[in-house]
Amino acid sequence: MRTFTKILAIMLACMMLAAVCPALAEETVTINFWHHYSAQSAENETLMNVLIPAFEAENPGIKVNAVSHEWAELHDKVLVSANSQALPDVARCDIAWLPEFQKMGILVALDEEMADFADVSGQLLPSAMSTAVIGGHYYALALNTNSKIVFYNTAMLEAAGVEVPATMDEWVEAVKQLSGENLNGQQVWGWNEPALAGWNICPFIWSFGGSLTNEEQTAASGFINSPATVKAVETFAELVKAGAITGFNAGDIPMTDGFGTGRYAMMLEGPWKSAELAGAYPDVAYGTAPIPAGEGGSVSVLGGEDIAMFNTANKEAAWKFMQFMTSEYAETEMAKCGQIPVNKAALESDTVKAADYAPFIEAIQTAKARPTVAAWSEMDNDLQVAMNAVVTGEKTAQEAMDELAASWDALLK
Repeated sequence: MRTFTKILAIMLACMMLAAVCPALAEETVTINFWHHYSAQSAENETLMNVLIPAFEAENPGIKVNAVSHEWAELHDKVLVSANSQALPDVARCDIAWLPEFQKMGILVALDEEMADFADVSGQLLPSAMSTAVIGGHYYALALNTNSKIVFYNTAMLEAAGVEVPATMDEWVEAVKQLSGENLNGQQVWGWNEPALAGWNICPFIWSFGGSLTNEEQTAASGFINSPATVKAVETFAELVKAGAITGFNAGDIPMTDGFGTGRYAMMLEGPWKSAELAGAYPDVAYGTAPIPAGEGGSVSVLGGEDIAMFNTANKEAAWKFMQFMTSEYAETEMAKCGQIPVNKAALESDTVKAADYAPFIEAIQTAKARPTVAAWSEMDNDLQVAMNAVVTGEKTAQEAMDELAASWDALLK
């Protein structure tokens, strides 16, 4: 009888405890979020002190362990962790990394596994979401975006009597007229381009009406060596040979210094350049404009980061966090730190409208992403080699692009 009484007492105690503290019956889930916001940055401060506390308050059963890495370190850490099954639940990834990670089989195809994917992704910019499409499926949500526009030194253009170019034909003439010697006998250039990679050359190819591959991203022949692409490459190389474009050679004046000191009249750069100029050359007067339009329109290159889920994740909790990070609230908070939102509602917020990156938002509407294929790093290296061969006169634009097409075809197989 005593034993029965003890058992009954224990049962009643457990029932009372469960009634008083039902949350104890639920296990708290911790998700790991790897990112490359600098540890001392305003973005990281907002993440840690504003966004994560707000998310955890909305989702009391979920905790977020956010870990900051350097950009290159994060990429390499994901590669190493994939072999040991020690991946995070979610990560902020450079858009160029996704194809490589997807090929490794470590990402979740969100459109296949998340029932409300269409509703969630529909709130984000289509151009930014295009960076997450690989092989017909979506492996991430766009998180933040950027593009490049023309920065021009107003004093140099006024002194040369040159209008801000609106078309590619006008751009060619403007770059030529702005090049030569200044009043101090120093060489000046109409255009600065710091490299010959896809990030730098694609805007010209696309705006001239050219392309890199077919829409399916399975073939390059007939696209990277098309007449329009060859014309873009040829025009660029001719301007280099005429002494009107520089910046990609060893020993050239760095972009910010050259622009700030009046040695470079124009350049194609992103929103970060405004902050650099404000810090290093606060007195330089400049304006901004879209990349000049050619046969293909005004088409810049799309940059930015996506947020992806790994296949070892607690998918339910990870998906809630991904939705939160791309929500109007979170995107608007990050916009205060200089991040360009991809959430359509956030783009209409007073915070964003008051920001000085409005011209970049316009450029993003027509910007394109580089190919979302696992071989892009190799393809990009080949493009730089081909461009260098053309600008140095080693090969004609047609020869170099024909060889590049064959090389890319092999990589895309």
